[in-house]
Amino acid sequence: MEQAYSLERLNFLIVDDNKHMRALVKTILYALGSRQVREAGDGADAFKELRHFPADIIICDWNMSPLDGLDFVRLVRTGKDSPNPFVPIIMLTGFTEMFRVVDARDAGVHEFLAKPISAKSLYSRIKAIIDRPRPFVRTKTYFGPDRRRRTIDWKGAERRKGAKTVVSTPEPDVAAAASLSQEEVEALLRGV
Repeated sequence: MEQAYSLERLNFLIVDDNKHMRALVKTILYALGSRQVREAGDGADAFKELRHFPADIIICDWNMSPLDGLDFVRLVRTGKDSPNPFVPIIMLTGFTEMFRVVDARDAGVHEFLAKPISAKSLYSRIKAIIDRPRPFVRTKTYFGPDRRRRTIDWKGAERRKGAKTVVSTPEPDVAAAASLSQEEVEALLRGV
């Protein structure tokens, strides 16, 4: 039996430059039982809002200006004056190319949600954050939720110690050729 959660006591911050999308997300959250929802039109306003609103979950659009969603996530995670670098963040976007999913993950998002959204898809991301909390990792180049979604029972020598692994991100014009479905995005984030 699947656990259903009441969202009544959770504080949500919606960050999107499109007021209609903010209204849609807010309506869905209210329908799911939430009562504490604040809005911001871009990442800069959202960062200011976080100073006096203790968001439990942030739902953030990618494409905004002057501060876009990715830069906002990085600011929340690593900014010296960040009010809550541990807050769960759901990245919301109409662009689902693999390089974007990887960039969002590497910036420190918890979940990735492709537009158009539905109540079911938004609730499933919120539920994933609640059901499977991930520890945070700090390295020289990354701070955010552990990007590994599977537990690997590794019995050998340390896998990363001394390993020379070359990781490259495809150029946007190459990667943009193949958009991913929501199922493919979820599989990529799970590491399947």
